[in-house]
Amino acid sequence: MPIDMFTDHTPDSAPPAARRSMETTVRRLGYLPAPVARMAESPELLDGFLKLSGAFETATLEPLDREVVIMTIATRNACHVCVAMHTAKLTALGADAGLVTALREQRALDDERLDALRDFTLTVLETVGAASDTALKAFLGQGYTRRNALEVVLGIGTYTMSTLANWLTRAPLDEPLAPFAWSA
Repeated sequence: MPIDMFTDHTPDSAPPAARRSMETTVRRLGYLPAPVARMAESPELLDGFLKLSGAFETATLEPLDREVVIMTIATRNACHVCVAMHTAKLTALGADAGLVTALREQRALDDERLDALRDFTLTVLETVGAASDTALKAFLGQGYTRRNALEVVLGIGTYTMSTLANWLTRAPLDEPLAPFAWSA
């Protein structure tokens, strides 16, 4: 059994620099997610993740597109917390159940445009950004822009940060996300 070395901080126990971010998260979600409680050990990481996540939310990629990027990263990095959280978000967005299942199973998507986004995200990850001209043309050929390509990089950076932190801190799945539980 793994050693639980990270504290589930509350706003009272967290380092002072993390408290405002934690309180904002509680106001936004109605509860304090375990990943946030554990990331609070490093106010810089917590604030960095929340700011980058907020920046990604304002990207020109559509909400469903952003969720495809996030779920692609979350399943690739086998982050049970992120997959559950973003399955819930996809459900709230009214996403097609087949799309959600395919993303959770790391399968090609029926929607050609969204599948091009999923493929491009994986290509950028696999090539450490050195996507071929062919891969970039295929992505752009589905109506995405050069700006969107860079937004994919933003999403990758943001959600790689959270998946790695969730693994390192051994963040458990919060009860409100239990209906969306996932395992690799």
